[in-house]
Amino acid sequence: MKQATLGNTGLTINPLVFGTLPLGPLQAGLSPEEGGRLIRHGLERGINLLDTAELYQSYPHIKAALDGFKGKVHIVTKTHAPDGALARAHVERGLRELGLECFDVVHLHGAKIADPFTERKEVLEELLKMKEEGKIAHVGLSSHYISAIRKAADHPEVEVIHPLINMNGMGIIDGSAEEMSAAIRACKAAGKGIYAMKALAGGNLIPQARQAIRYVLNVAGVDGVAIGMLSEAEIDANLALFHDDVADEETWKGLESRRRSLRIMGNFCKGCENCLDACASGALSVVDGKARVNEETCILCGYCAASCPEFVIRVV
Repeated sequence: MKQATLGNTGLTINPLVFGTLPLGPLQAGLSPEEGGRLIRHGLERGINLLDTAELYQSYPHIKAALDGFKGKVHIVTKTHAPDGALARAHVERGLRELGLECFDVVHLHGAKIADPFTERKEVLEELLKMKEEGKIAHVGLSSHYISAIRKAADHPEVEVIHPLINMNGMGIIDGSAEEMSAAIRACKAAGKGIYAMKALAGGNLIPQARQAIRYVLNVAGVDGVAIGMLSEAEIDANLALFHDDVADEETWKGLESRRRSLRIMGNFCKGCENCLDACASGALSVVDGKARVNEETCILCGYCAASCPEFVIRVV
């Protein structure tokens, strides 16, 4: 089975990264037992990097998957905190919930922040302190901005990059897929480890999933791709595609026939506009006091769902 070295970190990973966002309450809402079973299926077949975040609420699913598992697993999380104190609280809570002493990577997550090195300087400093304390092995950056990824190439303290890239450039805030690819190459030249996000544009490219995944796998500099997976069949199909470029036609016809969407229960929406601030792609608006989604620009990330105080938004 293919392995990749994540930049200069020394971490060896399966190129298929298990993205845990869809398992939790922002999307499919699987129980920790259900989600844990799926993660464990992936681990037993060689996946060894789990991508999560404070925002995803998927730590219970990961903990269930790891119970009794003897293999080596790398766990990456993210903090969306605007200040150092909250970033520390996010990291320490995650370690407690997972029963860990150290995260392999913690990303400064700034989806909507063009210059995290200025706008989230305090957060980066706090993450580096926690690295010195042994709570974080490597500090990373996840972003939807090309400009942020470009800047990361000049910051040796950031060792891992998690950029948004897909064949349509959907969700990239300040340019094209080609421009993001160039920024990724610059980071690779600087020794960064790189695993991509939103290869399927949050589900919008599911009808072209094989083409979309192959596109990102062929972006120069990409070590791995995080994919959210909700069935054993999907895990197995992705492993075959990633490692042997094999795609069983009947299996993939079924996988590519699925459709996902953002559901807003309008009767209960109070028009508070919290979701507008959370949306990195500018896909939401409030019309006549109710949230509305532009499906052409929505990347189905689910961040709006996490921001909704009435819990009326979900990716399904």
